Order: sequence, then C-alpha cells, then structure tokens
Amino acid sequence: MNSTNPTKTSLPALWAMVVGSMVGAGIYSLPRNFALATGPAGAIVSWCIAGSGMYLLARIIQYLAEIRPDLDSGIFAYARDGFGDYAGFISAFGYWMAGCFGNVSYWVLIKSTLGTFIPVFGDGNTLTAIAVSSVGIWCFHWMLLRGVRQATLINAILTVIKVLPIFAFVGILVFKIDPDVFASNWQAGNTSLGSQVSATMLVTVFVFLGIEGASVYSRHARSRKDVGIATLAGFAFVLLLLVLVTLLPFGVLEQADIAGMRQPSMAAVLGAVAGPAGAAFISAALILSVLGAYLAWSLICAEVVYATALAGGLPKAFAHLNAKQLPANAIWLTSAVVQAFVISTYWSSDAFSLMLRMTSTMALIPYLLVALFGLKVVARQSSDADPDTQRGRTARYGIAIGATVYTAFLLYTCGIDLMLMAALLYAPGSLLYAWARHRHGQPLFSRREWCAFAVVMGCAGVAIVTMTGMTLR
Repeated sequence: MNSTNPTKTSLPALWAMVVGSMVGAGIYSLPRNFALATGPAGAIVSWCIAGSGMYLLARIIQYLAEIRPDLDSGIFAYARDGFGDYAGFISAFGYWMAGCFGNVSYWVLIKSTLGTFIPVFGDGNTLTAIAVSSVGIWCFHWMLLRGVRQATLINAILTVIKVLPIFAFVGILVFKIDPDVFASNWQAGNTSLGSQVSATMLVTVFVFLGIEGASVYSRHARSRKDVGIATLAGFAFVLLLLVLVTLLPFGVLEQADIAGMRQPSMAAVLGAVAGPAGAAFISAALILSVLGAYLAWSLICAEVVYATALAGGLPKAFAHLNAKQLPANAIWLTSAVVQAFVISTYWSSDAFSLMLRMTSTMALIPYLLVALFGLKVVARQSSDADPDTQRGRTARYGIAIGATVYTAFLLYTCGIDLMLMAALLYAPGSLLYAWARHRHGQPLFSRREWCAFAVVMGCAGVAIVTMTGMTLR
C-alpha cells in the first residue's frame, strides 16, 4: 500500500475518527449517570476496571491491525475469520445496531439540551423535537453522500473544536474544587461498592464506543500501523477526559444535587458553578460534539453494512458503490433505521437512558468476539514463527485473556432483560441473513451455526412472550 496516497485517510484523521466517535453524548451525561449510582470511590474503581479492560481491548485491536492486515472493516472481519460467517454477521449486525441506537441518543440529547432554553423541545422526544431531528438526519445523509474525504475532514475539524470546551470545563472545576465537599461525597449510597460499580458498567461501555473506529475504517488508512497508533492514542486521550469529567463535579456539588440534574448534566454542573453563561457555553459545545460524533458513527455504520453485504451476509444491493465509491445504499439503510428509532422515542419516558442501555448491550457481543479472535490469533502464533521473544508472546496471551474476561463480565452486568431485548433485534437480522445467503447460493448454516441460530430465535421468542405478558398485565 502506498503510504503517501493522498486519497487515503491520514493518521491525524484516523485519530480524529476514534476521538470523534467516543467524545459524543456520553461524556456530557457522565456527572449525573455516575452520581445516580455511586460517589468518587466507586467512580475511581469503575474507571480502573473500565480503563484497564478497554486498554486491553485497544491493544488487541492494535495487534490484529498489524498481524492481520488482510482483514478490513475489523469488527465484522475478525469475527467472520475466526468463527464463521454467521458469527461475523452477528458481530456486524450488533455493532451496526449499536451505532444506530447511539445516533438516536445523539438527537435526543441535542433536543433535550435545547429544551433547557426552548421548552417546546422538552426532554428531546416531543413531536417538535422529532421533526427537527428528522431534518438533521437527512441533512447529514446528503453530506455523507458527497464523499468520504469531505466527511472525514469535517469530523476532524469538529473533533478539535469540541474538546476545547471540555478542557475549559475541567479547568474551571479544578479551581473551584473543595476538598471537604469531595470527602463528603466519597462513600455514597447504602449499597455495596460492588453493586455501585456494576451499575456504572454500561455507562462506561457507552462512552468508550468508537475505540475501534480506526479499525472499522481501516481499508481507507494510508498505513495499517496508523490504525493501531490512532486507536491507542485516542483511547488514552479520551480516558483522561472521562475520568476528570466524572470526578471533578463531586468536588464542587453534593452527590444528590448532581444526581437530580437534567441531561446534559455537564452543562447543569457548570451552570451551578459559573452561572447561566456556563450552562449555555457547554450546551453549545455539546451540540458541536454530538454532531461530530453522529457524522463519525454514520460513516462507521455504513462501512459495516457494506462489508457485511460484500461477504454475502446481506443482500448484494448494500455492497453497491456509487460514482464516488461510497456504499450509498448502506448509507440510505442506516439513515432510515435511525429515523425510525427517532420516531419511536415519542413513546419512551426516558428515551436517552433507553438508547444508552441498548447501544451498550448491542456492542458487547461484537467486542467479545473481537477479544476471542485475538486470543485465537495469539494461540496460532508459534514461538518459532513469532519474531518476538517468548515473554512478548506470553504478554499478548495475557492481554487477550484479560480482554475476553472483561467483555464477558460486561455481558453479565447487562442482565437478562437487556440480553433478551438484544435477541429480539438479532432475530429479524438473522432471518435477513439466511435469505441473503439463499439468494447468493450459499449454504445457510453449519451445524454449529444452526445451534447458535436456534438460541437467538429461542431467546427472541422468550422476549416476545415476556413483553406480551407485561402488556396484558
């Protein structure tokens, strides 16, 4: 690959893709989401667990990008190469759905932010809010169809702009922090520390989504090494911001006050400290931040749909490239699904929290499959064939095992209800996969895949029965 090819995406643009994907709605909602569950003690433990786990996952993604440069659009390709076509589809479909839910949460939070100043937007799911969000969805849709280079350039610019207000937020709170207030908030709540930490795990997944953004978009990178560098550099930068934004509010306000704030709680915190001007400042920054994240995630979602269709997991129409070499049909599908879910928020009492939980849940199985594939690749590398020392190979084993344990733990913390909801979404996707395989003249499932398909459909059936029973009651 020509590393100087101007049509390819540079390292700074890949870094901006990672940071732009992660720094979105989640970081602006952290103060309230953590204060509802825990205080500084629990928050520190949570970020140690989440930071360590996501670091291991980032290292696996970096290693796979370097050792398997033949696999593009990583989230899908890794699962497919390691565990078969159906596993690859499950990974791609779950990741794509996570991106769609995340994009819906962005529109909800933007309108909720505006609702502070314009009451007609309410909590982001009023009819007016849905109508304005719909206009935004299709404006971004047409921007994406204009070309990848234009979209990634805009994303890079927005990434630089949106982190500056977060620095300002951190700087103001550092000078306002009161050690006595921080100490009084230290051990919050009557529940055990373990329960408090567990309650924050899905929140940490939500804010880390996008760590694999450079890997998903790897076919456009100038150099495969840039993918790993962008992943680790973006992770370290965002982790620092997340920890500071979570902990500093506990030093200026009581936990109960933070927990009672409306979203975006970062704006509410700065408003309480610096007055209405502070709230307006962060609110404006949030809108820029979320629009940048929406653009990055729309690119990623379309790329995943394209790669899935190219491999035969979706109808061939979604693998079609237009004159600009863009998967136009994949972009249309993503925009249409986001539009449908935005409309559905009208019937939700807490649309943002629901979208947050579903985004995190749908991303976990793809993450687990990536970690397992990393473990499988490490096992294939014999000590004779590997130029590194045996100590280095042992370290990679430890990283792969740690990433696998961490992602499995996150699935456990989801709970049965969210996993059943995930199965309810995987079921129609699996049927579409089977239809696409039939249309491509390929065998539907292997024996092992038939078992996995049966589990998905069975869990979806349980979810339907459970939901029907709740409705009848």
